Order: sequence, then C-alpha cells, then structure tokens
Amino acid sequence: MDWSAIFLTIRLALVVCATLLIVGTPIAYWLSFTRWRWKFFVESIVALPLVLPPTVLGFYVLVAMGSRSPVGRWYQSFTGHGLPFTFEGLAIASVIYSLPFAVQPMAAAFAQVDRNLINASSILGASRMRTFMRVVLPLSIGGVVTSFVLSFAHTLGEFGVVLMVGGNIPGVTRTISIAIYDQAQALDYAGANRLALLLLAFSFVTLSITYSVNRRVWAVWPMSR
Repeated sequence: MDWSAIFLTIRLALVVCATLLIVGTPIAYWLSFTRWRWKFFVESIVALPLVLPPTVLGFYVLVAMGSRSPVGRWYQSFTGHGLPFTFEGLAIASVIYSLPFAVQPMAAAFAQVDRNLINASSILGASRMRTFMRVVLPLSIGGVVTSFVLSFAHTLGEFGVVLMVGGNIPGVTRTISIAIYDQAQALDYAGANRLALLLLAFSFVTLSITYSVNRRVWAVWPMSR
C-alpha cells in the first residue's frame, strides 16, 4: 500500500470539501432563489467541469496559475514559490473541478424548500442569514450531505486534472489515482489492484451511506411540514 498517497488524497479531499462548502453554499443559494433572467450563464459556468475533458480544464488552470499570469505572479511574490506542482495548486484545481458536484445537489435541495416557510420567517422579522440557518438549511440537509459526499468521493478519484496541475511528486501531489497509474505502468498489477480495490470499496460504502441517510432525511421532513 502506498500510504503516503492515501493520506495525501484524504487530506486533499477534506480540504476541497471544506472549501466547497464555504464557496459553493452561497452560489447554490443564489442560483436557487435569484430571478435574474441570465442566471443560466452562471449555471453553465458552474457545470462546465462536468463536460470538459479533465486535460483541457487542467491545462487552462495550469496556465492561470503559471508565473506569467497575474494570479501566479502575485502568489509567487507573496510566498516565494509558484502554485503549479504544489499541494495548494492541486487543491485549487480540485475545487474548480468538483464545483458542480457541490453546487448542484445543494441548489436542488434549496429550491425544494417551501417558499411559504421562507416568507413567514421574513414576515416575523428574521434576517436572510437567520432564515437560511433556521429554515432553509435544516430542510435541505440531505442535499448538503450529498454535496459533501459527492465532492469527497469525486476528489478521491481525480486523475487528469491532478496530473496536469500537480504532476507526480511523492508526498506532495501524488494521489491514489496517480499511484494506481504508476503501478499499472510498472506492471505491478497486484499493487495497483490493492489501491484500486480500496478506492472502489470506499466509494461504494460512501455512496451507500449517502443514499441511506437521504432516504431517512426525506422520509422525516415531509411529515414534519
């Protein structure tokens, strides 16, 4: 077992999921409740990683992080090193690549909340933040859980974007998917099989738990309305 790749991948997935909850929640909320007629442009941008080849997305993220880009120059002047082929650059690329897996389940859950409950909360004087925390979020917990789990599982299995932006540096950017690829290229099929089975089992168990939790959540909340 390549334990360094396993621990690095888990660390990356946790960082990406935490970032996506912070970044993706307001985006999902806005997409669910805005009446802006051109919001489909934002929806298209958010969903773009679903249809773009990972190498295409990885290439443009790599260019955007490079030393010739404003972001790359600013980061290098601030930290003394560039973003490409670092854990930080890998995390940024993974956040972009997994963004639709976080936003879409939350947006769908937020959109299903009864607007009468939201209006009643506003009439009673609650702020938007309080209404979100006390009304919208509890009734959308299934979508939030799904968002977190899908983002986590998706980050575990990333390959193209990870390889383009992070490369293959042991202990820094070498994830499970890269380790599997390396072992398969080296004809170490037994080692590749062990890592692949571990990833397969974890993904299956994670998704099973998610669907089980969602069944219970949606079985309880309709009766409480």
